[in-house]
Amino acid sequence: MRAWRLWMITLFALCCATSPRAFAQTTVDTQLVLAVDASGSVSQYRFELQKQGYVAALRDPRVLNAIRSGMNGSIAVSMFQWTGARLQAEVIPWMIIRDEATANAASAAVAAVPRRLFGGGTSLSGAIDYAMGLFPRGEFRGQRLVIDVSGDGSNNSGRPDTLARDEAVGKGVVINGLPILTVEPDLDDYYREHVMGGEGSFVIAIKRFEDFSEAIVKKLIAEIAMNEGVKRRRL
Repeated sequence: MRAWRLWMITLFALCCATSPRAFAQTTVDTQLVLAVDASGSVSQYRFELQKQGYVAALRDPRVLNAIRSGMNGSIAVSMFQWTGARLQAEVIPWMIIRDEATANAASAAVAAVPRRLFGGGTSLSGAIDYAMGLFPRGEFRGQRLVIDVSGDGSNNSGRPDTLARDEAVGKGVVINGLPILTVEPDLDDYYREHVMGGEGSFVIAIKRFEDFSEAIVKKLIAEIAMNEGVKRRRL
C-alpha cells in the first residue's frame, strides 16, 4: 500500500510538471490591450476609421523600431470591442509582435475583424474591468501591463469608471486614453480625471476620427519607450 501511494504521488507530480500551466510563459516587454469603442455614437464609418488606424499603426516601421529597442524586443497585443457594462467582445487574442512578419500578421488580423457590437451604452468601467481579465490568459507575461481605451463618450453605464481605474492601477496596470472629441469637446479632460492612471500614463486627444492613425502611432511609440526600467507587474 505504501509503495502504491508513493507511485501515485510521483505520477501526480509528473502530471503537474507537464501540464500547460507548468510551462514557462514567453516574457515580453509589454502586454497591451486595445479597447475599441463600438457604442451607438460610433457610426460604421467611424468604426472603420478606428480599425484602419490600428492596422496602419501596427505596420508602421517607427512602431516596429520602438518594439525592437526593448529589452526583450517584443510586445504582445490583444483587442476587444466594447459598449455597455456587460457588452464586450474579444476579437484578437494575444499575438506577439517582434519583427516585420509578426507585425504584419497582427495588422492583418485587425483588418479582418468585423464589428461585433452596435450600441448599448458607454461603459468605460466595463471596458477596464473586461481588459483586466485578459492579462492572465495566453502564453505571454508582460513586464509592463497596459490598457489603451479609445472612445468618444463619457461613462454612462455600469459602475463608476474611477473605481475600475483605481482597482486596475492598484494591481500595477497602466491605463492610457485616446478620447475622440467629435461628440464631447472636453472629453480629454474627462479621460484625464476618470480613465488614465498608473506610472507614465497619458491621454492623447483626437479631434477627428480621421486623425486616429497618427495618434495611434504616437501613442504606441510613447508606451513602448517607457518599458526601460519599469518594475514587473503586480497582478
